[in-house]
Amino acid sequence: MNSPLYIEVAVPFPVYNTYIYKVSEQYADLIAPGVRVFVPFGSKRTTGYVLGFANKKEFKGKILSILDMLDAKPIFPKSMLPFFRWASDYYIYPIGEVIKTALPKKIDFYEQTFFSITDAGKKFIKNNKNLSTKKKILNALIKKDLTIKGLQAKSGASVPASLLYSMEKQGFLEKYSEIKGKSSFKRKIQKDRLGEKIIRDVPYPLTKEQTDVVEHINASLFNGFKTFLLAGVTGSGKTEVYMNIAARVIEKGLSVILLVPEISLMSQVERRFKARFGETVAVLHSSLAAGEKYFEWMKILNKKAKIAIGARSALFAPFDNLGAVIVDEEHDTSYKDSGGFGYNAKDLASVRAKLANAIALLGSATPSVASYYNVISSKYTGLYLKERVKKRALPNVEIIDMRKKRDLKGINKFITPELKLAIADNLKLKKQTLLFLNRRGFANLSICAQCASPLRCKQCDISLTLHQKDNVYRCHLCGYFQSANAVCNVCGNRSIKKLGFGTEKIEAVISKLFPNAKTIRIDKDATKKKGSLVTLLKRIKNKKADIIIGTQMIAKGHDFPDITLVGIICADISLNFPDFRAGEQTFQLLAQVAGRAGRGDLKGRVILQTFNPAHFAILSAKEQDFIKFYNQDIVFRKGLNYPPFSRLIQIKIESKNKEKAAKTAYSIGKLCKNLMKKTAKDSIEILGPVESPIAKIASMFRWQILVKGTNSSTLRLFANKLFFDNQKAFKVSGVKATIDVDPIFMM
Repeated sequence: MNSPLYIEVAVPFPVYNTYIYKVSEQYADLIAPGVRVFVPFGSKRTTGYVLGFANKKEFKGKILSILDMLDAKPIFPKSMLPFFRWASDYYIYPIGEVIKTALPKKIDFYEQTFFSITDAGKKFIKNNKNLSTKKKILNALIKKDLTIKGLQAKSGASVPASLLYSMEKQGFLEKYSEIKGKSSFKRKIQKDRLGEKIIRDVPYPLTKEQTDVVEHINASLFNGFKTFLLAGVTGSGKTEVYMNIAARVIEKGLSVILLVPEISLMSQVERRFKARFGETVAVLHSSLAAGEKYFEWMKILNKKAKIAIGARSALFAPFDNLGAVIVDEEHDTSYKDSGGFGYNAKDLASVRAKLANAIALLGSATPSVASYYNVISSKYTGLYLKERVKKRALPNVEIIDMRKKRDLKGINKFITPELKLAIADNLKLKKQTLLFLNRRGFANLSICAQCASPLRCKQCDISLTLHQKDNVYRCHLCGYFQSANAVCNVCGNRSIKKLGFGTEKIEAVISKLFPNAKTIRIDKDATKKKGSLVTLLKRIKNKKADIIIGTQMIAKGHDFPDITLVGIICADISLNFPDFRAGEQTFQLLAQVAGRAGRGDLKGRVILQTFNPAHFAILSAKEQDFIKFYNQDIVFRKGLNYPPFSRLIQIKIESKNKEKAAKTAYSIGKLCKNLMKKTAKDSIEILGPVESPIAKIASMFRWQILVKGTNSSTLRLFANKLFFDNQKAFKVSGVKATIDVDPIFMM
């Protein structure tokens, strides 16, 4: 018998080490990096991910054996391991859980190898009287096909893979694979998410600007890593540029990942890429059923697909020969995972491209301040599309100063006479209108008529929003709700004033103003049921909706040529958030939603209602000028030493016990300040601890500490030392203390 084989395994638990296991002879020829194994771990048994082979000398103590192999071949390529290790190190997150996040969720499916006896094998049994290991194996297969593990149990003999391979070569047995799991699945006909058949197309003639951009990128393809920022106005044809680059990459036998920020944008991107590239496109996103995800994953792994399209998690598509990683709408905060593994897919896209020696292409009409700063500092290469395709004009944007409308009554407070007239005119032209309000519900503030106390969520530190259609007050953070007939929980009074407005109220008002118009609403509430968003988008596409009322779900990326009027009900909702990115996010959202207008033959019109008409974010959005916005916002960032002039790490402390949350926050805060004095007092700044702006969510009291550093490496070393040297402080019973690297959501 050969010397035992040892492997390095990561387990999907909150542990930061990897572990060494022994591989028995029966699996020795099959084990490889990227294969899942079933292993004992403490008192449990769990799935583990093989990272590579190991030396016994690296581990002191008893080494346990794997219990089983779950895959006949790797479910991710070995080339992805450096990427997983980098992400684990940078985001201070266990590598086993990084890999678990990367794989399709609920991946209960796995490929299992079976062996069956052939006629030659049956003849061998008949002609050989000696009970050899071969004969034992073949006898075990007479009644039933078996796996290696089944063969070992049935025959009572050791079954090395090398012997099975030899018997297969001799023709005594045959090998085949089956997909095993909790349910079966079938491939679907090639259709888009709107349910329409996809017809193949050919590349469109490029504009002069598009040609220049494509030629510039092509000159860098296959020559090492480089990151490009493509800043193209809305409707300038960025997707056609992406497809041209993808065609060049797959022509050379390499692969492409294309990320979109939200599943709602998948339909048109998926349709266009499948029309151009057909079956070579795989799709990865959370709306797919488990079997469908597994099929798409294996399609990539088996090299049947060259292009993977999807939301954030598509970044982990198992390609081992990447040529390009493309990030559409790169500014979008949806690329930041707000869960446990708080990675930013936009940032990791450049890392994955770098490790693959590929290019990263980031595209947006409203690039993030950080990305454009990287262009200015020559870290990225800037490329520009300043004109819409077919020379279509950008929409005219009219600003309505709502300060002058304070005396208006009723519906005129939020649907001004100017907007009302514009909608009526657009309906006469038989064109579509988009009304944008980034606030759902009917009334966003309800207060007691007697004591003026707001109706508040019992589990969160925010007021409840009335949802009239469901007849409930609902919390938009934790989902808590109570009947719309509820009384004031302070004084018991039944008279509740309903103030403010959301998309549901706008829908009700518009239906009264324009009763003959076909009105639809697209927000989180209207798209709860599976497939409902696709149905609504299809209605817009097929011109079965005259007026669309929506939140940011409809504000970006969509291309509906018949939308010629956009009304922005209230442009100021996000402007006054206690966040240094508030101006940036307001500008991006307004410029993006304005860009939905006039993408067909008629010029678009935008009516923007605001209480801050002179704010530079509003004026820059009016002119669709991201450089103008950047030049003003970057001065503010520099003065306060905020990103991109520094990097941030957020320490979040949450507990159902108010005192425990505060005590833990102060304890970790003290550790931060002591460590800063010892190691990095000139390059690290500690802000806090303080209660979070929303101090309570889902019954959890929330505190935070911000660690600001001018050097990324120093900041990471600081965070690692703080976390790993002070595990006792971070693991207090009843308290959840986590580190978020490069935070986006700081409320």
